[in-house]
Amino acid sequence: MVQNIRDMDELRKFLKAAGTNLVVVEFSAKWCSPCKRIYPLFRAMSQQYPGVMFATVDVDEARELAEIYHVKAVPTFQMFKQFQKVTLFSRIKRAICCNRSGSLNEPIFEFCGADPKKLEEKIQELM
Repeated sequence: MVQNIRDMDELRKFLKAAGTNLVVVEFSAKWCSPCKRIYPLFRAMSQQYPGVMFATVDVDEARELAEIYHVKAVPTFQMFKQFQKVTLFSRIKRAICCNRSGSLNEPIFEFCGADPKKLEEKIQELM
């Protein structure tokens, strides 16, 4: 199931309900063709990964959220754990403490574009 988020209060409640689970938020717009193409795949992933919570934010209806999270293009996907965006630092910390390997050159907490393969890879990586 994909939850529609309309404002910061709803996002806070959603992140709180997620607990320690990964949260994937899609920032999109109704007029965006790539957003329309990826949404059915995004919805399917929400059923494929029951331990991950999925949400969508319409940037035209929730401009405040789009500004707070620095969304410059749609679709943009951002990942959260325990109320915070998964950041490059958290990946470095995980690699040093747990894996002692892995490419640390690119931020993993968000990406733009309707690339379902890339989205699924990030979900699997962060679960």
